[in-house]
Amino acid sequence: MYVRRSAAVLAAAVVIGAAAPAIAADSSPSASPSPTGSPSPSAPAKPTYPAELYGTTDPTYDGVWRQSLAMLAQDTVGVKPAKGAVDWLVGQQCTDGGFAPYRADAAACDAKTLVDTNSTAAAVQALVALGGHDAAASKAVTWLKSVQNKDGGWGYMPGGASDTNSTSVVIGALAAAGEKPADVRKDGQSAYDALNKLALPCKGDGAGAFAFQPDKKGKLLANADATAAGVLGSLGKGLVVSPGKETPAADCTDGGYPSSQQAAVNGAAYLTEALAKDGHLTSALPGAEDQPDYGNTADAVVALAALSGADAAEKPLRWLEQNSAKWAKQSGPAAYAQLILAAHATGADPRDFGGADLVKQLNATGPAPQAAAKATNEEKKKDDSPFGVWWYVGIFLVVGIGIGFLLSGRKKGPQA
Repeated sequence: MYVRRSAAVLAAAVVIGAAAPAIAADSSPSASPSPTGSPSPSAPAKPTYPAELYGTTDPTYDGVWRQSLAMLAQDTVGVKPAKGAVDWLVGQQCTDGGFAPYRADAAACDAKTLVDTNSTAAAVQALVALGGHDAAASKAVTWLKSVQNKDGGWGYMPGGASDTNSTSVVIGALAAAGEKPADVRKDGQSAYDALNKLALPCKGDGAGAFAFQPDKKGKLLANADATAAGVLGSLGKGLVVSPGKETPAADCTDGGYPSSQQAAVNGAAYLTEALAKDGHLTSALPGAEDQPDYGNTADAVVALAALSGADAAEKPLRWLEQNSAKWAKQSGPAAYAQLILAAHATGADPRDFGGADLVKQLNATGPAPQAAAKATNEEKKKDDSPFGVWWYVGIFLVVGIGIGFLLSGRKKGPQA
């Protein structure tokens, strides 16, 4: 949710180098006959991905991330993910505890495997929430601690410069696993120290925001995506939050070196101002600066609600309800998960989000949840009773109640 894979994909592409063009459009020859009449080479078969994976797009850079978000979102609404989906996630873990974005061959995990902090931290939060995977979560936390930077933060890749997004999602993982992020230190520095150094002062451009990282000259530039992440990180929160206490919005305040709480307040003030005009944030991608950023807006909703309660996030939440359907459909499981987590953070109903059932839509992107499968089996057993359902229909018709009452009042399983 925090990085929404943008910064993460860029970081991975830098490391992978020549592998990056693999995601370009397919330029292979078609299977149509050649001018000479001899058959031309067949187009390569469309790649297939594990049936246990949410979504159908290339998972190279976000498989573990979107799997983790999808299952976290399902957990918030009482949906139990398919066992195969959970097993797939556990199977992606390397022996050292870290997770790569995606490993097609789960047996291949060596020094060349590009494990990263974001995938690992998201997996930790999902596995802890689902329960029953303490050993895997503990091993992942141990790995995260082992790659902490000297400034107390984390970069996307081990050894990379600390950034707000990665540091914040790791804080969420530590908190979910029962650790105290303030006590996880390297050279005396904690994650909160790292975040404070990435927070902009309350005067000048981007007042109160967080930067993703300092630029090449060491300057901090406001980044809305990083700010949403930084607010949650500074609060010690993870990907899933409940509405905070209803408190009035506070102004950005520089009290010397900001405390983590004040840094969160300052970041929220920046987000509130950025959302005030249109109710949404805009894209930071070159050439798309005038386009809405749906995912970042959802992140901002979660951040504002975590700090100041549902009312603080009402305007962007309403905007998402009215405008996010097409984006979510195009973007897939992680997008549906983000919207469900935004609804959860504000107490909204994800099954009626601007008229859409986000839970049903998310479930449809992956294997059938256990709860849904169980409900289907239970209903089948009822229908297979010795008398059959139509016997009951006949009885109700005889006494004049009618079939409509029967169908509307019949017990249904949980909505998927």
